[in-house]
Amino acid sequence: MLEVDHVSKAFASAGDAVCVLDDVSLTLAPGDRLAIMGPSGSGKSTLLAILGALEEPTSGTVRLDGVDPFALDAGGRSAFRNRRIGFVFQEHHLIAGCTALDNVVLPALAGGRAATDVVVRAHRLLDRVGLSHRLAAFPASLSGGERQRVAVARALVLSPRLILADEPTGQLDAHAAATVADLLVELAAESGGMLVVVTHAEGIAARVGTVRRLVDGRLSP
Repeated sequence: MLEVDHVSKAFASAGDAVCVLDDVSLTLAPGDRLAIMGPSGSGKSTLLAILGALEEPTSGTVRLDGVDPFALDAGGRSAFRNRRIGFVFQEHHLIAGCTALDNVVLPALAGGRAATDVVVRAHRLLDRVGLSHRLAAFPASLSGGERQRVAVARALVLSPRLILADEPTGQLDAHAAATVADLLVELAAESGGMLVVVTHAEGIAARVGTVRRLVDGRLSP
């Protein structure tokens, strides 16, 4: 369960506090899917960073399966993110010198879990995203859609409880965007994880499911 309770975020600017998020609350249960839409600068990426324990809120609480990641020390928070949260960004952030398979396995290596079962799951995920024939390919030889599909597989390789996607289709053509969005939804459903997608695209949001809008830091009911 993801519980976000009255979260606000303000940044200092020229001596003043600029409120980016204002009293945001939401709850997701395992298997829930949520698309967050809103204009640029409305706080969408900041909210996703807080949900992913990358940015601490100014006030309010975030709990994932009863754990407040901001109550952990830096090492504990890093381990929490690695074990429980999968990220997909607009930029794929693949490692240029690593193959598609190596990129998918990387989160396990970072967490000290380079076990055979993780490699088997990486193979299975790359097959599910249609890239079983590209295991040894390096990012430079992959298309934009293929790179983002590798990024989706990487985000899911450790079966995270929460999958966060920040404009994951923003740099793709319509066909590739639809493919990536559908894969996110399908694979999240198979794993029973919670999925939150930030997007500007109405069509992508509709594929995700429930849609809430963030405007001027306020999240619609």
